[in-house]
Amino acid sequence: MRKYLLPLIALLLPGIAHAQANQCRLPEIIARPQVEGPSADEPKRVLPIGYYTLAVSWSPQYCKTSRGGARDAFQCGSGNDFGFTLHGLWPDGYGKEWPQYCKPAAPLPRKVIREHLCSTPSVQLIQHEWVKHGTCMPTTPTKFFALSRKLYQALRYPDMAALAARPTLSAQDFAKAFAAENKGMVADGIRLNVNRDGALSEVWICMDRKFRYMACPPQQGGVRDRAQLRIEPKG
Repeated sequence: MRKYLLPLIALLLPGIAHAQANQCRLPEIIARPQVEGPSADEPKRVLPIGYYTLAVSWSPQYCKTSRGGARDAFQCGSGNDFGFTLHGLWPDGYGKEWPQYCKPAAPLPRKVIREHLCSTPSVQLIQHEWVKHGTCMPTTPTKFFALSRKLYQALRYPDMAALAARPTLSAQDFAKAFAAENKGMVADGIRLNVNRDGALSEVWICMDRKFRYMACPPQQGGVRDRAQLRIEPKG
């Protein structure tokens, strides 16, 4: 029997529901994730944590270009109509490098994955986030994902349909609109990741070590403020 979950955040804050899934229908079977770890291209780095990045992905754009097939069926083909989904909570360093793959990690329990799948609709991505990022924080998988989900669900969003309809939209325009919906957030605390044709892919939000919004340091990256942005409409 399938379980139907209506996220509490959509009930409490109906104004933001248009940017998240209106409901989340979990799959009958939760796949077991593959074990991941460091590699030559992605080495282990144990470094002090300087700040954090909360990354959310714009699902309509991801699904438009996805070639994941069955791997992305839950996110892109289940009728859940995802908007912004949680990519992850990332500890960042004081310079251009960040901590990653700090400890070995076994496959996550299905219970942990099930509880988080409506926020991050990919079993393997959930596993990846814990192995690459969560193991560099003094926490457990349960606490790491609970914190990630709490920060994600606290976000409010601008009217994405209205922004998508604008004939011109700069990265700075979007950042200002996004920050205006979230108390304490500033446009300089947001960085945008786009694809090759300027379509919005992800929003990166900088947070200090107490998980308060902050201005992003220069090494954070992202597109330039004047870059023109396109938003794939939802639905």
